[in-house]
This record gives sequence, C-alpha cells and structure tokens, in this order.
Amino acid sequence: MPDNDTPPALKETIDRYNEAWNSHDLDVIMSMHAPDMVFENHTAGESATGEEARGHIGAIFETWPDINFSTRRLYVRDGLVVQEWTATATHAKPMRRGDLEAEPTGRTVSWDGLDVIPFEDGLVKRKDVYSDSVSILRQVGLL
Repeated sequence: MPDNDTPPALKETIDRYNEAWNSHDLDVIMSMHAPDMVFENHTAGESATGEEARGHIGAIFETWPDINFSTRRLYVRDGLVVQEWTATATHAKPMRRGDLEAEPTGRTVSWDGLDVIPFEDGLVKRKDVYSDSVSILRQVGLL
C-alpha cells in the first residue's frame, strides 16, 4: 500500500478535501480525484464518473451557494475514510429532486449525511454519499 493511503496521510488529505468542499473550490476538489473516480449520491439517485463529477459538484454549489459541511465523526483506515457530516445551506435557488422542484424559501436548511470514500494512491477513488433527503424535502416544503 502506498504511504499516501495510510491513516495519518489520509487524515491530512481528507482535511484538505473537506476544506476545498467548504471553499467551493472545484479545481482543488477535482485535483484530488482519481481520473476514473465515481461520485455517487445514493439517496438522490445521482452518479457521475471522472470529469463528469465537476459538473455534478458544481450543480450542488449552484443550488446551495453557501453550503457548508461540518464533520461529526471521522473514521480513517488504510485506504478508506468514512465521515458523518451535517450540511447547512440557505435555500436560495430552486432545488430539484427528480420530478420535484422547490422554489427558494430563503430558509436555512440542514441535514445529516455520510460519505464512504476509498482512496487509491492518495486520490479519491469513489465518493459514496448517503444523506437524509427526506429532511431536505421537508424543510423546503416538498413533504
């Protein structure tokens, strides 16, 4: 196993990755992905591979311009990070989930989620996201 997939190295890497997410820095985020990386949000039914992830993540930042993630629990193992987080954002833009659309409410919305992130040679190989979509739908008035 490469040294950059050890727990101490991955702790530093995930801290930089999370900081890039909170800064909405797509270039840094993408530079930390393996070329064939898979970004999959299982609860939203969305998936993107490789460079497609740029547009997918960009759309998240477009929908939630001030989204911020705080890590609640972080588990780092050889080649793997699992993190539980809480996202907070203002519902300032239309939000779509399948055929549902919620017009902006101006409300601050927060929801919990979990990422499972395997690494390969210090790069994100996958990002499997499981988030509380029901909570989001309730807070924006779709449920």
